[in-house]
Amino acid sequence: MAEVVIYEDESFERALRRFKKKCEKAGILSDLRKHRHYEKPSERRKRKLNAAKRKRRRPPR
Repeated sequence: MAEVVIYEDESFERALRRFKKKCEKAGILSDLRKHRHYEKPSERRKRKLNAAKRKRRRPPR
């Protein structure tokens, strides 16, 4: 659970920005999107295979 304490001299917008950054770092939104709909095991294998292909295709930096 991402949690942010708002300090006295801190604006709400700044605290909200910190909260969003914490959520992104924890992977909460990506996990939510992943579990939004049921994914069949065959679809999961296909998605992972396509991700591996994309990763192999990228030139190294």
